[in-house]
Amino acid sequence: MIQSSFTVQRSPQFSVLSEDQVREIHKASLEVLQKVGYKVLCKEALDILKKAGATVNGEMVKTPEHIVEECLRLAPKGFVLYNRSGDRALEVEGRKTYFGTNPASPNTRDALTQEIHPTRVEDIARGALIADALPNIDWIMPQGTVQDVPHGGELYEFEAAVTHTEKPIIFLTFSCRTLELTYEMAAQVAGGMDRLRERPFVVAYPEPITPLVYPEEVARKILYTAGLGMPVIGGPAPQAGSTSPVSLAGTLVITHAETLMGLVLSQLTRPGTPYVLGGVPTVMDMATGNMSFAAPEMSLMTAAYVDIAQSYGLPTWGTAGCSDAKTLDQQAGVESAFSCLAQALGGVNLVHDVGYLDMGMIASAEMLVMGDEVIGMVRRFVQGVEVNPETLARDVIEQVGPGGNFLMEDHTHRHFREEHWIPTLMARQSFDQWSREGKKTMGDRIRDKVRSILETHKVPRLPDSILTELDRIKREAEKELARTAGSP
Repeated sequence: MIQSSFTVQRSPQFSVLSEDQVREIHKASLEVLQKVGYKVLCKEALDILKKAGATVNGEMVKTPEHIVEECLRLAPKGFVLYNRSGDRALEVEGRKTYFGTNPASPNTRDALTQEIHPTRVEDIARGALIADALPNIDWIMPQGTVQDVPHGGELYEFEAAVTHTEKPIIFLTFSCRTLELTYEMAAQVAGGMDRLRERPFVVAYPEPITPLVYPEEVARKILYTAGLGMPVIGGPAPQAGSTSPVSLAGTLVITHAETLMGLVLSQLTRPGTPYVLGGVPTVMDMATGNMSFAAPEMSLMTAAYVDIAQSYGLPTWGTAGCSDAKTLDQQAGVESAFSCLAQALGGVNLVHDVGYLDMGMIASAEMLVMGDEVIGMVRRFVQGVEVNPETLARDVIEQVGPGGNFLMEDHTHRHFREEHWIPTLMARQSFDQWSREGKKTMGDRIRDKVRSILETHKVPRLPDSILTELDRIKREAEKELARTAGSP
């Protein structure tokens, strides 16, 4: 007998948009780029677009459909990210989902003291160390924007991150110069720029300004990164009802148009540059005027945009594991779990912002550790049910028979770890046992885990020669940027 689908394991997943809806949003976005146009504030980018056949009138660019479609064709269908040591880490393609930390928070919540303070370099180091220890956090972003370095803080952030984790790093910079210097530091770690290009462990994440503006620094970052042949993430952050139409479909049009413009710049600079389609489409809360990082519409639009990107087979970017809550409370748990499950089911490749509180304004190690537990649950759910002769367990059912139990069977011992998710934080003991053990809440257990990681987890030390070079680049850049900031 041939039964071709018998041993196929189907993972739970969903799509938000139909093929017709994807087509309509794509057509509308192409029309925006061709008829409404885009403001590009970078002469070099304007020259590249004009040479390719776009209509350039001052800072306004109107890009014909055929240019966009050709650039979509040129972009790779996926790429591989490596770790700091050059080992294969993430295959960014298809529906493979990897979770990472949050960037840019001006404030940090200390997991042990509960203090909220302006983000410091030491917070970035601690966050990277904790993320390195968590099995379900696949890559990191430096968790915050440091407030204790007046110039070149991004370089301090990168140094703190790369010396405290071996995992791939996605990074933000405020200027093209600090982007260049970050790549210089990464090349030192990798063993040269050619080696970094061959086995990239860093990815740049330049964000345009919604609606439809590419500032000079953002455009230059894309051109520079593409010129190196390094991966680029397109990540607009429209707010429905504020910087984008209040309708979710309209916000998806803006998101897609802005992401496509970055794609065009990358491919016109260097055809075949790995480019990740995506963004952070969310809503402005009409009661407060704040941008929500946990609205259900955010998860819905992110998953919908994945449908669009996957229609071209291109890698995707999204947000989950974050909360608008101000502390690690019930709201934080609900919003983290909801968004992580939604993005895993949607098939987003690179999911960032695990660890955000207060609409992205606070980085929280507690939130990150809880997110790791949530992601473990989500991964087990998305793994689905494996059906084959061994898992159907006919023989063991017959052997145990009516009234027996399966606890001592070899079949149980062989398979329970792969079939059953084993929590590290969830309370599954009896009430009496929980009481005897101190009646610890989830927050208590999370803080215990943070303390344990900080006390025991070790990351292999980079060679002294590399550490010396990283420090030199950072300190020379700080002086250079201070002089530039003081120039008239």
